Amino acid sequence: MSTSTRWTVAVMVVVIALGVALWTQLGDNGSSTGPPGPGQARDRRDADSAEALAGPRASADLSPCPQAGSEPGPARLRGITLECAGDGTNVDIAKALAGRTTVLNLWAYWCAPCAEELPAMAEYQRRVGPAVTVLTVHQDENETAALLRLAELGVRLPTLQDGRRLVAAALAVPNVMPATVVLRADGSVAEVLPRSFASADEIAAAVGPKTGEPG
Repeated sequence: MSTSTRWTVAVMVVVIALGVALWTQLGDNGSSTGPPGPGQARDRRDADSAEALAGPRASADLSPCPQAGSEPGPARLRGITLECAGDGTNVDIAKALAGRTTVLNLWAYWCAPCAEELPAMAEYQRRVGPAVTVLTVHQDENETAALLRLAELGVRLPTLQDGRRLVAAALAVPNVMPATVVLRADGSVAEVLPRSFASADEIAAAVGPKTGEPG
């Protein structure tokens, strides 16, 4: 083999090695465990089929999600349709919340402060009754895990499955969990509370002045 041929082969080997290294690096970046980018996000996993969710839904036994009425509802939520985690029905969020004083609780199954707060939200709903609708919004694509977490906690609040975090984006909620949004009956945002609550009393103290209900 001539000297020029040897050099050509050596250069080709180096080029191939650099290409493999670059491909590997891109692959590692693509498998990041962080939140998915806008193009990757989805409401639920492929594994969360109706059949796969049947058992977890039965265990969670969640209350039904609010039903859509004829009014358009909160302008910032119009056009967003999400799955009701309890029964798999589609919910037009804006129409479902039209005319309702609503407390939206944004959470994820892996969030420890969320798990501590959810029972307090359920207790707050029990105290305040139908005057206020407490609706939780699960912000991770693993719907099965959400249902199992709610079953474990004994929390039966109506829950929306929102893996793409559309509600948070529409309402400009900071990227923290848990977070609570108080909506007035006219659809306007009374307050965004990017914090956790330890008890129903804390929730009532923070939310009550915005809803007119002491809780």
